[in-house]
Amino acid sequence: MAEPSHSNTLAGWREWVQLPEIGVPWIKAKLDTGARTSAIHAYRIEPFERDGTAWVRFRVRPWQESTEDEVVVECPIHDVRSIRSSSGHVQERYVVKLRLELLGRRVNAEVTLSNRDQMGFRMLIGRQALRRRFVVDAGSSFLGGRAPRPIRRRNRGRAEE
Repeated sequence: MAEPSHSNTLAGWREWVQLPEIGVPWIKAKLDTGARTSAIHAYRIEPFERDGTAWVRFRVRPWQESTEDEVVVECPIHDVRSIRSSSGHVQERYVVKLRLELLGRRVNAEVTLSNRDQMGFRMLIGRQALRRRFVVDAGSSFLGGRAPRPIRRRNRGRAEE
């Protein structure tokens, strides 16, 4: 049964997302209603077999320009799809199912694995994950607040948190 429209949560066009089941406490995501499928920045993508089932191992770096908090993830492969990028380029990508937390709501999403190093966001949340749950306000950002990321600064030769 579909959720009634009045239960939708207002979200900004960019939000902080949690992926606790794979060990990613926070990742900045773009909520993109123009994209059908969600995507996460993944690299060293290696398919393998476990107990007769296709799995994939990959690494995630949740912070732009940082190796901090990098995690190695192993998931069953849900699908392999041809994905057309916004520039028109078609690429075969592994699809995994991930549970994410967005604005206090849990969402099960099909997520493609893609190197997003050149993109402004480590994760893209597509309309399939957003439908019947969220209304995206294109003029707002971070309605759920900012991620509590530790800030390291050099001060007279010692690091501070």
